[in-house]
Amino acid sequence: MSTRVEIFDTTLRDGEQSPGASMDDNQKIEMALQLERLGVDIIEAGFPIASEQEFQSVKAVSETVKRPRIAALARTIKVDIERAASAVADAERPVVHTFIATSPIHMEHKLKLTPDQVLEEAQGAVKYAKTLVERVEFSAEDSTRSEWDFLVKVSQAAIDAGANVINLPDTVGYTTPAEIQGMFEHVIGNVTGADDVIFSCHNHNDLGLAVANALAAVRGGARQVECTVNGIGERAGNTSLEEVVMALKTRSDVMPYETGINNLELANSSMILSQITGLVVPYNKPIVGRNAFAHEAGIHQHGMIANQTTYEIMTPESVGRARSELVLGKHSGRAGLAKRCEELGFNLEHDEVVQLYEKFIELADRKKEVFDDDLRILLMSMRDETFEIYSLQDLNTSGKKPAMALVKLKKGEDETPLTDTAIGDGPVDAACRAIERVVGVSGRLEEFTIRAATPGKDAQGEAHVVVNFEHRRYTGVGASTDIIEAAVLAYLNAMNKYLAISGSNS
Repeated sequence: MSTRVEIFDTTLRDGEQSPGASMDDNQKIEMALQLERLGVDIIEAGFPIASEQEFQSVKAVSETVKRPRIAALARTIKVDIERAASAVADAERPVVHTFIATSPIHMEHKLKLTPDQVLEEAQGAVKYAKTLVERVEFSAEDSTRSEWDFLVKVSQAAIDAGANVINLPDTVGYTTPAEIQGMFEHVIGNVTGADDVIFSCHNHNDLGLAVANALAAVRGGARQVECTVNGIGERAGNTSLEEVVMALKTRSDVMPYETGINNLELANSSMILSQITGLVVPYNKPIVGRNAFAHEAGIHQHGMIANQTTYEIMTPESVGRARSELVLGKHSGRAGLAKRCEELGFNLEHDEVVQLYEKFIELADRKKEVFDDDLRILLMSMRDETFEIYSLQDLNTSGKKPAMALVKLKKGEDETPLTDTAIGDGPVDAACRAIERVVGVSGRLEEFTIRAATPGKDAQGEAHVVVNFEHRRYTGVGASTDIIEAAVLAYLNAMNKYLAISGSNS
């Protein structure tokens, strides 16, 4: 059996189901291009039948990204499969991923089908999908609560119909490492033609076992792991791509498997996704968290000085995080700026460099030193401008209670200033109320965090918010050397997302 484990990234599909993680077409393309740089084997771009917008997003990714396979999800319904195949028709290597539930609880209560009917549906869907695309993946939804012998039957039916990949998902994050390893060994050992297909795992993290279960599935014979950057996904999330990849790499002595991932792009991938979605990476997140390579205890620091391997099983450099950064200042030129951006994984066109340089000089005038994270924030804010409806032109606040704020906004290319004032419980509340008065939209702030993006007293504050507009949550990110302005920019960013996605920007 091959030791190569394929990485199937579902950040754009299952990951986007994380509350507040919605992405527009441009953001999906930006993330897909980063996944291509990362070296994933397959990108699951979406569920095309869900909406016209979802179909167009999958189509756009298929047209833009060239190296990885591009997959689209479909139920075992003919119209779903046709829509999925159409969405990925322009991909270099298209994949249709069709699924049906196989656990007794799902068959009885959700599908209201007998096991024989499920077998027939699965086989028919795979057979039809194979007439449209070369590669088809079949998933037995809720495999870990399914009867193992029935999994053998449905997997055999899919293989006989021409499936290239058989996915056995832990849909509700229920299983354990020993159990999932046994399940894969049982199914692989009892189907005919197992050597001609790839078996895949797709685990959710409800019990905190997604990564451990993925590694156990690989030991059981799985040669594809379905995962997301930062482990994002509905409920408690999905298998974390960076954790699986670095576990296999770091412990190759006991897990002799390899992936095609460029681990030097892991940190960039994590940061870009966080900036796009507004979902903050926990400081203690393995591999990519801010504290993943921090050592504060005196004994640890002493050991690190003597030999880094005393307390580090991998280096920050191995995941693309430098111990020291190239610090830029206001005297740095465009060429140096462009070169550093390229090293950070951003290849810019000439006009983008010009636009970035203007923002860079403005920031360098406000703070003495510009760090890598400052550049990433500037770059991502530029990408966010692709759907910016309202932009902040001026902000004045008073710090007294009740606080008063005056905001000046610009809508699109219209240079006419839109100004209003409001009173609130603090300057941020007052400013957000003033913005709502200008735009004519009201939201409820549900979450608000702010952190220093870089070292120093003049550091940029990076604010993250979650705002509820019409019973749907939208994330926003804003950055400034003024923390009140950062918070207001984040709120406006979330509002712009709501206006763009809902079409309420007239």
